[in-house]
Amino acid sequence: MPAATSKLAIASAAFIVLAASSTGALAQKKYDVGATDTEIKIGNIMPYSGPASAYGVIGKTEQAYFNKINAEGGINGRKIKFISYDDGYSPPKTVEQARKLVESDEVLLIFQSLGTPPNSAIQKYMNAKKVPQLFVATGATKWNDPKDFPWTMGWQPNYQSESRIYAKYILKNLPNARIAVLYQNDDYGKDYLKGLKDGLGAKAASMIIAEESYETTDPTVDSQIVKLKATGADVFFNITSPKFAAQAIKKNAEIGWKPVHFLNNVSASIGSVLKPAGFEASQGLISSAYLKDTSDPQWKNDAGMKAFDEFLAKYFPEGNRIDASVMYGYTAAQGLVFVLKNCGDNLTRENIMKQAASISSLELGGLLPGIKVQTSATDFAPISQLQLMKFKGEKWDLFGDIISGDVGG
Repeated sequence: MPAATSKLAIASAAFIVLAASSTGALAQKKYDVGATDTEIKIGNIMPYSGPASAYGVIGKTEQAYFNKINAEGGINGRKIKFISYDDGYSPPKTVEQARKLVESDEVLLIFQSLGTPPNSAIQKYMNAKKVPQLFVATGATKWNDPKDFPWTMGWQPNYQSESRIYAKYILKNLPNARIAVLYQNDDYGKDYLKGLKDGLGAKAASMIIAEESYETTDPTVDSQIVKLKATGADVFFNITSPKFAAQAIKKNAEIGWKPVHFLNNVSASIGSVLKPAGFEASQGLISSAYLKDTSDPQWKNDAGMKAFDEFLAKYFPEGNRIDASVMYGYTAAQGLVFVLKNCGDNLTRENIMKQAASISSLELGGLLPGIKVQTSATDFAPISQLQLMKFKGEKWDLFGDIISGDVGG
C-alpha cells in the first residue's frame, strides 16, 4: 500500500473511532442515586394505618400498576422498585420515613406521599436535599410554588380551586344561603375553608353562620353535626377525610338535618364513604370530579375504563373497583410513568423535575373527557379542572361544564 493511501486509511480509521466515541458521549446515560441501567427506585409514604387508612389503597394500587409496567418490560428497559412505608398519617413519622427513603434506601424520588400535614413536614427537607417530592397526594394549594419549593409538585386540583367552584354555585343558585362548615383542623381543612371564603368574597361574613372543626384523633364528629344543625343553616360544607365524611352523612340523616350538602372531592368515594354512610343518607350530595366514576354506566364502553378493568383483573383483583382511591392511584401512577419515559436515559433528579414541569395537554384514561394534565416551569398544578356532580340513586351524576378554578401558589 502506498504511504499516502496508508496515511489516509489510518486517518479514516481514527476519524471513525473519534466519531464513535463522540456519539457515545452524546448518548451517555446520566444517573443520580436511585437509578441504574436496570432499575429505578421510587419512594412512597402512605397512611396504611391510623385515621386516614382508607387512603392506603392508593399505595397498593400504585404498586400493582408498577408491577404491570415491570411485567411489560419496564420503563426504557428499567424495572421500577417501589418502596412504600406507613406513616399512620403522623407528620413526625413521615419525617422519619422520608429520611429512611432518601438516606438509607437511596431512592431517586418520593412519589405521591399522602396528606397535607405529612407532606408539609417533609417539604423543606426534600427541597434542601434536592430530591423530587413529586405528584403529592394532597390538593393543598401550597404545592404550586415552584419559586420557593422547586422540588415539590402537586397532582390533583387544589383545595382552594375546588371550594371556589362551590362558592360560585352557591352565589348563583343559593344567594340567600346560611352556610355551616365542618372542617379538619389542619392545613388541609383550612385550605378548603379559605377557598370558600375567597370565593364568596364580601358575602362570606354574612353567609357563613357557623364553623366547627375536628381533630383526626377525635372518635366521631357527631357532636359537631348536632351543633351545626342547631344554627338553622340550610347549606352544609363538609370538609372531611373519608372516615369522618361517612360519619357526618350518617349523623345528618339520623337527626333529620337536610341542608344542601357539599362534600369535598377527597371524600366523594362511593366505595369508602357513601356506601358505608348509606345510599339513602347520601341522596342529593353535591361534589366535584376530575376522574371517571367507575360505577357510572356511561363509561361501560369507554377505552380508558376498559383498560382500567383489565389492569384490575390481571394485576389488582383484590382492589375495590368502586373505591375512587383505586382510580386515583392508577391515574397518578400513569402520570409518573409518562414523566419517567420522557426522561429517557437522563435519570437525574433535575431532569425528572424538568420533565414533570413540561407536560402539555396530557390525556389519561381515567380523567373525565376535556380534563388534561398541564404543567410549566411556573405552574406546578398538573390538574386544575373539575366538573360538578350530584349523588342520585347509587351513582354520581355529572352536571354543568368543565370548570377551571386556577389559583396560583
